[in-house]
Amino acid sequence: MDQSEKLHGHGAIGARRSDAIAAELAQMIQNGGFQEGERLPAERDLMQRYGVSRAAVREAIITLANRGLIETRLGHRPIVRKPDYEIAIDKVGNLVGHLVVDRKGVWNLFETRIFLEAALARWAAKHARRDHLEELRAALETNREAIGNSSLFDQTDAAFHAVLYRIPGNPIYPAIHKAYVEWLTQHWRSMRRGADIDQMNYAGHEAVLEAILARDPDSAEEAMRRHLTAAWEFVRSTFPSSN
Repeated sequence: MDQSEKLHGHGAIGARRSDAIAAELAQMIQNGGFQEGERLPAERDLMQRYGVSRAAVREAIITLANRGLIETRLGHRPIVRKPDYEIAIDKVGNLVGHLVVDRKGVWNLFETRIFLEAALARWAAKHARRDHLEELRAALETNREAIGNSSLFDQTDAAFHAVLYRIPGNPIYPAIHKAYVEWLTQHWRSMRRGADIDQMNYAGHEAVLEAILARDPDSAEEAMRRHLTAAWEFVRSTFPSSN
């Protein structure tokens, strides 16, 4: 049975043709029928293979892109992407971006960051290896050197926190950190600030690292909470007081 017969047979009952095409191509991607970085067949080839219209093929491609299984660019055939946590969280991020338009929405998100990073600081104080500690020291020094350069300081700030997300070795955590940076950075960058605010944030990082180096989980957790709570006070000032 060829592909078009499958789509017109019992397997496609109850589903639109585009859904059936998307389901079959998704299965091929997940089973290795298409390799990561490989381009999908041209639209015309897919139309002939499945015996469907161009509109059905394009709907299937949109479905695959929304699931993070392919990357689309205007004028180019879609490229297969390997499903991973970062892609999954990026898809959630498209929705979350619509939820963080006011102070309450951003606070709900920022509160989850405080909760998670306090736990990560506590975990690091208990379990961080020597190479993790050296990575944190290096990230802190780079952060110190960026004081007064707002753009660079933001980058080195995020890099310091990123180390904490990597230490447990769980790939979900770095993907979550990337999402936090994308969701929250726009609010931070919208603020006017000088070197004094950079210095305050650097001091917060320094306190976190000192507690981790001392292998003091309680102090590490508390230092992170203090640091992020202070950071929130500046983030919320980007919103009108009526929000």
